[in-house]
Amino acid sequence: MSAATVRPRRRRAREGGARREGRIGLRANLRHIGALARRNALQIKQDPQSMFDVLLMPIVFTLLFVFVFGGAVAGNGKQDEYVSYLVPGLMAMMGLNVSMAVGTGINEDFQKGVMDRFRTMPIARSSVLIAKIVVEVGRMMVAFAILLTVGFMLGMSVETSPLHVLGAIGLSLMFGASLMWIFILIGLSVKTAQAVQGMAMLVLMPLQFGSSIFTPPSTMPGWLRAFTDYNPLSSLADAARGLFIGGPVARDVWMVVAWAVVITLVTAPLAISKFRKKT
Repeated sequence: MSAATVRPRRRRAREGGARREGRIGLRANLRHIGALARRNALQIKQDPQSMFDVLLMPIVFTLLFVFVFGGAVAGNGKQDEYVSYLVPGLMAMMGLNVSMAVGTGINEDFQKGVMDRFRTMPIARSSVLIAKIVVEVGRMMVAFAILLTVGFMLGMSVETSPLHVLGAIGLSLMFGASLMWIFILIGLSVKTAQAVQGMAMLVLMPLQFGSSIFTPPSTMPGWLRAFTDYNPLSSLADAARGLFIGGPVARDVWMVVAWAVVITLVTAPLAISKFRKKT
């Protein structure tokens, strides 16, 4: 069979898939998302090592920064105060790091041929991506639970109410879910999972350390404070911190919501379009 014959057949198959996707209703779409989310969750069950990042990362980073840098930042013997400052900020960092796994997973699925199977199925292409995000949000919740547990064990105090704490968790989940679309787009745009991780680190490092997650911006030089003021991770860290220990949070909360909405509206259609072209 010649290549000239194969290409039109593939084009007709893609057009047929697009037409089938257009006829899929909301209920069927939700059912597909649920089935694909279960498939992704079963993959984690079969490979428990894939949970090591969300199980160990909160413990390692909290202990590292509290006992190595806590004395220098808050003063010797004041690590308890630094825990209350650090842990709400680390929620932003955990969300960013967990989000990176979505792009890596999407890229590996293409390399393993999993997407070839989805190409032949009458499902909405967006349901594959949304199911990935649903499972990663669940992993993010596990990371937050471990992070807060370690924080309380080290003396972290909450001076507000449980509803405020839930609000901080929900805000962090929403922002983390919006970041996943960025990493999905990266995962669809590069050839290997290693390239996804390399590009992600170029994004992660400046955003994490050029923020108020670890230290107050008042200790930074002026040019870095200007970057920190517009860094969405700073807004998220300050909002979570205010919801934990009190203080004005309205501006930071609205900044986080605005960033999450803009990121989703810009990157989600690009990621879905890129995914459709590749499948």
